[in-house]
Amino acid sequence: MGDRGLFAQNVIVAVWDFDGTLSPDYMQRPLLQAYGIDETAFFDEVRRLPGYYARAGVQVHEDTCYLGHLLSYVRHGRLPDLTNAKLRESGAQIRFYPGIPELFDRLACILEAPAYRLGDLHLEHYVVSTGLAEIVRGSAIADRLDGIWASEFIEVPAGPGTDLSGQPAAGHISQIARLLDNTTKTRALFEINKGINKLDTVSVNDVIPEEERRVPFQNMVYIADGPSDIPSFSVIKKHGGLTYAVYDPGDEAHFAQAVALQESGRVHAVGPADYREGSQTDMWLRHQIAQIARRMMAQRTDATQRKIGKGPRHLHADKNGAP
Repeated sequence: MGDRGLFAQNVIVAVWDFDGTLSPDYMQRPLLQAYGIDETAFFDEVRRLPGYYARAGVQVHEDTCYLGHLLSYVRHGRLPDLTNAKLRESGAQIRFYPGIPELFDRLACILEAPAYRLGDLHLEHYVVSTGLAEIVRGSAIADRLDGIWASEFIEVPAGPGTDLSGQPAAGHISQIARLLDNTTKTRALFEINKGINKLDTVSVNDVIPEEERRVPFQNMVYIADGPSDIPSFSVIKKHGGLTYAVYDPGDEAHFAQAVALQESGRVHAVGPADYREGSQTDMWLRHQIAQIARRMMAQRTDATQRKIGKGPRHLHADKNGAP
């Protein structure tokens, strides 16, 4: 397993959505509250922006137009002097569903069993979100994550003639650096699959045979909460990975949404966003991580046996002395 390729293929990956999956809130809530901005009013404006700009013949992405609206709030003094550092600071106030971040530690313990340590198996966690990377970096789960794919801002853009060998200037955020929408999140999945985050010489468009990629899709679990994750659910499921939809235990509409994803074949299973030890979701994730690990070890054993030439054996005589 992985002996012919660029990577050892000894990694299991859990890919997490953020809002509604790990946290019951929009991750921007603490930031807006700190500046006295009504969260409901802000996101109501965001939902109405596509229709507003459409009247001028301009199309905007519904799931990322909030980024430009945040910058508008900065320019109009509603979010004065908002920096990347302040975004990160607000992440410390994010509220998580029960059992987070402790779940990450329990899942890691699975691969500490001697049978898996022999294969040097590792579990990695990634957040792939249309939210803000700096906020996630400031949250209580940041030190458990192996990577974050999310939107980012530039503070002071480089102007014409800027000395690009120096350090970028600091200031309030003023330009979108990177954005992820619900379709480009699938690009992040292929980057994880191909190991682009670990090997600088590889790009997402490079042709790498499936059997030589760092994390085969069948070694991935994707956990998210809504229809906006259907493109990512589809990619993972199509390539043999596992998909799991969570719902807010107290929200019947959220539950119905998750069940609809399962009934339409988008996900393998659904469960409450309750990650405490012994919960349905905790048991499902621990069971699946262990199942993947057992399969990986079996594949490694089979690959090793195929490479071993069997030595000669003594012939055993029967009771009459015949061979």
